[in-house]
Amino acid sequence: MPSQHPEEVGYGHVVESYVTRMYGGLPRYLVLNGGRFLGPRWWHTTRFTRHLIADAAAINDEELEALLGYEWRSRLTAGWLIGVDRRERFRARLGDLLLASEVCYSGGAYCFALARFGTHADAEILTAYLDRYLPRTDLHYDQSAALGALLRLDALLGTRHADRFTEPDGLWDEWVKGVGRLGYPSHTPAELRRWTDLQCDFANGWTRT
Repeated sequence: MPSQHPEEVGYGHVVESYVTRMYGGLPRYLVLNGGRFLGPRWWHTTRFTRHLIADAAAINDEELEALLGYEWRSRLTAGWLIGVDRRERFRARLGDLLLASEVCYSGGAYCFALARFGTHADAEILTAYLDRYLPRTDLHYDQSAALGALLRLDALLGTRHADRFTEPDGLWDEWVKGVGRLGYPSHTPAELRRWTDLQCDFANGWTRT
């Protein structure tokens, strides 16, 4: 999937309008990536959140496609906007981008969106991702975000897709050992589920959908 600047498709405004808007000296994409708006002590949370909800409702599908066709900052932001507004028509697009894993950081936003959609189709995408990338113990991509999202969906849907990944000495444990040797920290499945819950509960608390 080649990267294309939004200007090339007539949407040059979208990066400034949706991606790099500043809050407390930080652009939106960095705030989304770091998650500081999820904590109670960040002074800019209310303003940031109101703008995020408004933009998620206002941005049109063509603008979102322009963001998804560009680099990681734009894709990350688009993933959040899609998830907040629950635009399920982007499910297949996000699934393709997640499985391709072309750029850094944005995959976590896709996982958030899939968790927000909350259907069996979303669980299937996350399962396919973990089937492909958990065996790659040399790659620290979005395996953690995908597992957290899948665990949330399992709880929501009454399914057990994540069981075969999280069984003792299974794919998850082997992946954690592998990336641990590369210097990456590990988190338990329960911790990853809580992080996804925090993201989705935040969105649920600020939106009507």
